[in-house]
Amino acid sequence: MSEYSMRLFEDDAAIVAIGEGLLACTLPREHWTHEAHLAACTWLVRNRPDIAIERALPAIISAYNEAVGGVNDDTQGYHETITQVYIAGVKAHLAEIGMEVPLHEAVNALLLSHRGRRDLPLQFYSKDRLFSVQARRGFIEPDRASLDLI
Repeated sequence: MSEYSMRLFEDDAAIVAIGEGLLACTLPREHWTHEAHLAACTWLVRNRPDIAIERALPAIISAYNEAVGGVNDDTQGYHETITQVYIAGVKAHLAEIGMEVPLHEAVNALLLSHRGRRDLPLQFYSKDRLFSVQARRGFIEPDRASLDLI
């Protein structure tokens, strides 16, 4: 896997803007990066307890993808298993560091941790299993390691 440098956040406002832009489907497509995915998820978990993240995020991301001209099908767009792995990672991270840390510090720490890596799901899934249509369309159990290790 190629190494990418993480783009960190300078303040909470940048993360709130991503989260609100995701919900409103107004976030520019080029801003929907790996870092933005994790920032939005962290903001939703911390600041939007009214949203049942595991159930609601699939529809939120799918609607956003379509609003910016994307497609959610068997080969592109929303991926259920990857999303659920990162939700578990975000929740584990927040349980570890606590909710008192400023949002941008919590997100930056996540991005710099093993849970923020772009290849996190591949620690638990073989490539063939993770990138199967079945994994994209619905959550499937890992075949390499238990998600309890997240």
